[in-house]
Amino acid sequence: MDENELKKKLTPEQYRVLREGGTEAPFSGAYVDLAEDGMFHCQACGAPLFSSEQKLDSSKSSPGLAGWPAFDDVVKSDAVITRPDTSGGMRRTEVLCAKCESHLGHVFDDSKEKTGKHFCINSGALNFSQKEDI
Repeated sequence: MDENELKKKLTPEQYRVLREGGTEAPFSGAYVDLAEDGMFHCQACGAPLFSSEQKLDSSKSSPGLAGWPAFDDVVKSDAVITRPDTSGGMRRTEVLCAKCESHLGHVFDDSKEKTGKHFCINSGALNFSQKEDI
């Protein structure tokens, strides 16, 4: 899908997040507190990224990490790619969809999680399908 098609498909906010590396305001996304069973897909290309079984309770996240849908792992190891991100004067690891290279959010080391990882992902980068729809 080319950029013009994506601009037509996505809302302006989704496009800003996915294609321009934006971040939605904390606690503003539709999936922050979602607790249903299902699969989270890339909003741009539809690739499966995270399972509800991997979703963390955002209210119990470390300070600074709460406010976005959070996961402790990806649905399969090659679902995402990562790269260093030093924008805004911070050192972080950006998470991108491996299929379309859209910006999803960031991943942080977190010893509180069983995988040692904490994926903070923008709701606008995701599309959720309930378990019975998968």
